[in-house]
Amino acid sequence: MIATRVRFGGLQNIVQRQFCGSLQPKRYTTVQYQRIANVATANALISDTKTRASPVTLGGHRMYSSINYLRGDLECTAGTMNDVKQTIIQKLGIEVGYTPFVSTREHLVKYVPQSVSALPPRSMQDSFTSAIIPLTTDKILKDKYVGFMGNVRVGRLMEDMDMFAVWVVHKHVLVPDLPEGVSLPYTFVTVLVDKIDFTDLVPTHDADIRLSGHVSWVGRTSVEVVVWMEQKLHGKWRKLTRALFLMAARDATNTKAAFINPLVPANEEEKAIFDGGESRKKRRIQMQQEDLLKTEPNDFEQRMVHELFVKSIDTKSKAFNKRILPPGYVWMEDATMANIVFSHPEDRNAHNKVFGGFLMRNALELSWALAYNFAKRRPKLEHISDISFHHPVDVSSMLNMQAHVIFTDLHYMEIVVLADVYDAVTGQQTTTNSFYYTYSVAERLPKIMPKTYHEAMYYLDGRRKFRYAMGIDTATASSPPPATGTTDTTKSKL
Repeated sequence: MIATRVRFGGLQNIVQRQFCGSLQPKRYTTVQYQRIANVATANALISDTKTRASPVTLGGHRMYSSINYLRGDLECTAGTMNDVKQTIIQKLGIEVGYTPFVSTREHLVKYVPQSVSALPPRSMQDSFTSAIIPLTTDKILKDKYVGFMGNVRVGRLMEDMDMFAVWVVHKHVLVPDLPEGVSLPYTFVTVLVDKIDFTDLVPTHDADIRLSGHVSWVGRTSVEVVVWMEQKLHGKWRKLTRALFLMAARDATNTKAAFINPLVPANEEEKAIFDGGESRKKRRIQMQQEDLLKTEPNDFEQRMVHELFVKSIDTKSKAFNKRILPPGYVWMEDATMANIVFSHPEDRNAHNKVFGGFLMRNALELSWALAYNFAKRRPKLEHISDISFHHPVDVSSMLNMQAHVIFTDLHYMEIVVLADVYDAVTGQQTTTNSFYYTYSVAERLPKIMPKTYHEAMYYLDGRRKFRYAMGIDTATASSPPPATGTTDTTKSKL
């Protein structure tokens, strides 16, 4: 473990507590896209309150009645991101150096807790941690982060945020009966990235970046982690982004779910954060139930699809098979870009699978290239609304990444990137990941026109993701505006 001694204002051993800073909801120039919902969890995570910590006892375990929000020169608590990586490897007992045959961890299964009651409750303060990406002092590291325009590659930062989220879970987990010297009998897997919001600050390559985070919600075998990123500019830490990761706790062999320490809010502020995690869990369940792969579009969405169909046919010919592209539209099939990505041992995680952050980086950079090509000017990444990990990816896999512009509105565009593991022998592809990005440019963008019913479902899905990312739909991802009249619910090909 990394032992760090810190000093702040003459007091020793004070752990800095700083939630998501001042990422206030962004107001857009168009009134339509002003945030109309005040998410309670965001407000709870965005606090500048300063309180004092007073230890109390809950069930024999040390808790805290409030959270420290200290300001000062304290840079981090866990060293650099490289230190974090090495500590994770050490805690898991992973051998350094690649081999196609992973050493067994079956001997650790007996140490996996058999119930939640066997684990002590933890507070959010227990999992708080921070780490530095030292761009000012490590010139070799800087070369990996700098882009061709002198900015920082956001894809690289996504890699670090994914690894840092795993580290936060490590800080949360406490197995009291684990013998000294025995590796942690867990495997932590990224299930999804719920939402990533970006500020207007563009990260530069010549200033240190700090990641901070803590556990914000815990189920029986799953953990939500909030991670935020700052850059030190002119002597002050400025906010760059905030992300929510949902992690799954698995046993040492990654064959079944494993119980994890419960989270007990220590004060009203932590309770508000925890309640926000419960709300997001319910929203995810609702969105799964409304998924277009499971249920048909609602009445409003079906009318929207039919209107697009009518716009794209030659009404004079009275034939459904003669398609025309209306002015100001682009066929969806023409707004696409693909890339073949090979994964290598350097891209693996501690369990010899492709590191999720590697996939996030490649998907983001492909989406940016498509947005640039589609808009004919440099786009700004506004949100990452949903990243899902459906299946693990083996090292040496050949990945076919396809990016599509599936929805536009005014000067915003929604892009989906699908990652498929490609079998060159059989030609079969298995979708392992999906990524949704919202970009903006200064000028109005052309609208997207789907040709087939499949593309129309992409269009509706993109519209739902876009409205959620922009804060327009909060209660449900597919709530239609008020509408009257009837519609034909027949799902024919466009």
